[in-house]
Amino acid sequence: MSGGPAALPAPDNVASTRIADALRAAILDGRYQPGERIRQEEVAARSGASRIPVREALRLLASDGLVTLVANTGAWVAKLSLDECVETYLIRERLEPLLLRRSLPHLDEAAVGRLELLIESMEAPGGCVTEFLRADREFHLSSYAGAPPGETAQIIGRMWNTTQHYRREFSKLAHGTGLGVTHLEHRLLLDCIRRRDADDAERVLVMHIRRTRLALEQHKELFS
Repeated sequence: MSGGPAALPAPDNVASTRIADALRAAILDGRYQPGERIRQEEVAARSGASRIPVREALRLLASDGLVTLVANTGAWVAKLSLDECVETYLIRERLEPLLLRRSLPHLDEAAVGRLELLIESMEAPGGCVTEFLRADREFHLSSYAGAPPGETAQIIGRMWNTTQHYRREFSKLAHGTGLGVTHLEHRLLLDCIRRRDADDAERVLVMHIRRTRLALEQHKELFS
């Protein structure tokens, strides 16, 4: 006899996926703040569902790194200390270049063309931070999409989720002074991808991630 959790009935499965998708979008877009409590009864009422699919949705989000669950207490949007964020970025500096190297040979012309469109979207004048973040996230995660499925991609996806709020705050600060260096780094990275030069691509990506980490370290107020 299996000791694992019983599968949800089909309607609840659909509902939990729908609720998880809605909450994920709300957290990533900043409608929930780090450390903010997510009340199951409010989510259930808003979504027209029972608490069972809401609980399952929150478990899905916890596995994505977006939510912290406390037994018999509730769910909160994941929050990082400065030290935790710095450690996450240090890990990203090492893992993401590895994943890009594995991905690069398998990115076809259509994928490369999509990356260029995303860069153009990020560079478009008058864009808001939310639009920039969505395009930036798709640009980087799409550049890794050619890599074979595995644990590395899952770890990186989770790290992108847990650091989303802090990238947003960094982007707000950078928008005030201009994103010229960020746009240049994206262009350099695209050039490396086009040339299938994994060594150069790794160097540019490390510089790109490191620069954000160093900037965040100068803004301890973001973690209070």
